[in-house]
Amino acid sequence: MFNTFLIKYGEIGIKGKNRHLFEEALVRRIRGALHQTEGDFDVTWEQGRIYVSRSGAFDFDETIQALQKVFGIVGISPVMVTEEKGLDQLGTDVIAFLQESYPVHDQSFKIVTRRAKKDYPIPSMEVSSEIGGRVLDAFPDMHVDVHQPELEIHVEIRDQIYIYSETIKGPGGMPVGTNGSAMLLLSGGIDSPVAGYMIAKRGVKLDAVYFHAPPYTSERAKQKVVDLAKQISVYTGPIRLHVVNFTDIQLAIYDTCPHDELTIIMRRYMMRIAEHFAKENHDQGLVTGESIGQVASQTIQSLAATNAVCTMPVFRPLIAFDKQDIIDISLKIGTYETSILPYEDCCTIFVAKHPVTKPLLHIIERSEQKLEGKIEELYREAIDGVEIIEVRP
Repeated sequence: MFNTFLIKYGEIGIKGKNRHLFEEALVRRIRGALHQTEGDFDVTWEQGRIYVSRSGAFDFDETIQALQKVFGIVGISPVMVTEEKGLDQLGTDVIAFLQESYPVHDQSFKIVTRRAKKDYPIPSMEVSSEIGGRVLDAFPDMHVDVHQPELEIHVEIRDQIYIYSETIKGPGGMPVGTNGSAMLLLSGGIDSPVAGYMIAKRGVKLDAVYFHAPPYTSERAKQKVVDLAKQISVYTGPIRLHVVNFTDIQLAIYDTCPHDELTIIMRRYMMRIAEHFAKENHDQGLVTGESIGQVASQTIQSLAATNAVCTMPVFRPLIAFDKQDIIDISLKIGTYETSILPYEDCCTIFVAKHPVTKPLLHIIERSEQKLEGKIEELYREAIDGVEIIEVRP
C-alpha cells in the first residue's frame, strides 16, 4: 500500500527567503542517500512538501534506514496516495487505509485535514467531521478524542489526496553543505568520528586529516581510520581523507622538547598541518573531538595553548560531553565497534608519562624554538607527502 513517503523537516521551514536553498540541498541529499539503495526513487518537492515515491517493488525497511541518515529530515511518514474524487471516495479511502494499516480498530482517533488545494469546495474542519463520522460507522469500537487520541489520521488535500498516520523519527539537523565546510582531525578513537557526525548534523560538509606514524602505527591502524571515515560518510556524504606521515615530526619533538610537553607540542603541529589543508580545500574551520578535562591535553589551558597556532575557528562539538554521552552516540551511528579495535594511533604511541596539564603558552613556544632549523623541512615533507583518499559510503 505504501509506495510514497512524506518527508518532514524542521528548522528549514523558518529560513525565510533562503528557505528554497535549504530545501534544494535536502532534496539533493535525499537523492544521494537513496542512490545507495536498490531501485529508482522519484523525489519531488512542492508547496513546502518533499515526497519520495517508487512505482515498483522496493525494500521498505532499507528505504527508511537510508532516509534516517539524511540530516535535515525530522520525520518520515509512509502515505497512501489516492486521486481526488469527492468526499464519498475520500471516506472510503480512509477506511481502506485503516483496514490495511491496523489489525484492530478500537482506538481513540482524530482526523486532521490540511487543505493545500484552496479551490477544494469543502472546508478542512468539515472534511474532518465528515470523515470522522464515516470511520465511526465503519468501526463502532473506535471513538473520537480530539485532545489525546491514540491514533491521529492526517488527510492532505492537494492535486492528489495523501493519507497517513505514522511519523518515523529522522535525525534532524540541517542538510550537509548548507553551512560551509570544515576539516576534521580524525583519529582511530571514539571521539573524533562522533565530533564529525555532530558538526555535519549542523549542515557542515567534512574533509578529514589523519596523522599516521609508521612503523609505530600499523597499516591496520590506518585502515581503521579509513573504515571510520566510511561509516560517518553515510551521514556526511563523501569525505576527502588526508593521510599525513607524522613520524619524523614526532621523533624530532620527542628528541628535542621536554617530555611533559610532548602531547601539547605534537598537537600544535597537527593543528598547523590540518589548517594548511583546510585552507587548501577552502574550508572555514577545524573540527576536533576534544572534551574538557577528558585527558591532560584537553584541559582549558591545554586547549588554549593548542588554539594559539590556529588562525581559523576550531569547533569542538563534544566539548561539554561526558565520555558515556560520546559512547552512546558512537553506538547509535555505528562507529563504536571500529573505534575500539586495538590498533593504536600516533597520539597514543608518543604519550608522556606525566604530561603537563596547565601549560603556559610562552614556555611551550620557547620549547618549540629548539626545533628551529630542522622542523621546517620535516613540516614541508609531511605536507608534500600527503596521501588523499576519497572516502564514500
